[in-house]
Amino acid sequence: MSSALFSPAKIGAVELPNRIAVSPMCQYSADDGCANDWHLMHLMQFGISGAGLIVLEATAVERRARITHGCLGLYNDANEASLARVLAAARRVASFTTRWGIQINHAGRKASSQRPWEGRGALSAAEDPWQTEAPSALEVGNGWHAPSAMTLDDMKKVCDDFVLATRRAVRLNFDVVEIHAAHGYLIHQFLSPISNRREDDYGGSLENRMRFPLCVVDAVRNAVPYTVALGLRITGSDWIPGGIDVAEATAFASELEQRGVDYVCVSSGGIANARIPVAPGYQVPFAAEVKSKVGIHTSAVGMIVEPAQAESIVASGEADSVALARALLDNPRWVWHAADELGAPGAIDYPPQYERSKRALWPGSEIVRPDKSLSR
Repeated sequence: MSSALFSPAKIGAVELPNRIAVSPMCQYSADDGCANDWHLMHLMQFGISGAGLIVLEATAVERRARITHGCLGLYNDANEASLARVLAAARRVASFTTRWGIQINHAGRKASSQRPWEGRGALSAAEDPWQTEAPSALEVGNGWHAPSAMTLDDMKKVCDDFVLATRRAVRLNFDVVEIHAAHGYLIHQFLSPISNRREDDYGGSLENRMRFPLCVVDAVRNAVPYTVALGLRITGSDWIPGGIDVAEATAFASELEQRGVDYVCVSSGGIANARIPVAPGYQVPFAAEVKSKVGIHTSAVGMIVEPAQAESIVASGEADSVALARALLDNPRWVWHAADELGAPGAIDYPPQYERSKRALWPGSEIVRPDKSLSR
């Protein structure tokens, strides 16, 4: 049996051994933007996961761009040095075919927030908050900080910050740089009419709302060699009437392709409170629509849990690849098990120390465990 999920892929000049990516997952555990031993454990674990591409969490392009005090950053030499240490360890244990990416981000009006386990709201006066910025002076919701509306000088600085962070990523030998343009953060805030109420050349029509995001894309594209793939996580829907829909997402993806972007990962939501019909694969139709209209490599993400589900998405042509987050947090051996289930065990380079865990070599893997009620 040949598996579409475990077939090789190419994004730009970067070759991937399979079509499974570890999705960026914020850990909220950095020290003033610096990676530490938590990130060491986290990334070494995924280094041996078998995923073809591992994309690091949303990484702030400047200190005020962080979502929380614990967000990873790439805005100074200390950030770069700490990440170099962690990456070196993760690469040592990973297969030589594993590719590494980083998602760079500016949180905009969603910055200065509490970590999820501290409440998820805006930082209080006692929690060292900072002034946030956004396309328009509109709060995320009740109780949130009022952002300042960005000036042209502010926009130029943010663009420059993206470029500087990108140059650091290139020095760290990342194979992929991904710009975060979803989940309600700054680039998404410019794109969405829900958060962008500007009356100048950067607001109003879709063409205007895309103007600043595309300036950032062009600047980042110029800052990376073409041996490094450039991608964006984009929004397929705001799930709010009058917000971004899949038609606008497709138009944005088309513009990105024309500017030399190598892939898009299509997510949704996050710009404001919305009723989202979350279910397995609920965002896949957005990726499928983008892929059907634009030639760019398209990745699907969101509630992709079962190997057969992921295989179907790729084999049917709904997306070129899939990105998994919670499924891999729950089971870091998901890719190994998927290879067995889909008849592609030879597609995974098991660490030799763990080869004895292969199902073909371990009869215990077939043991049916007793009902939990019997073990009480």
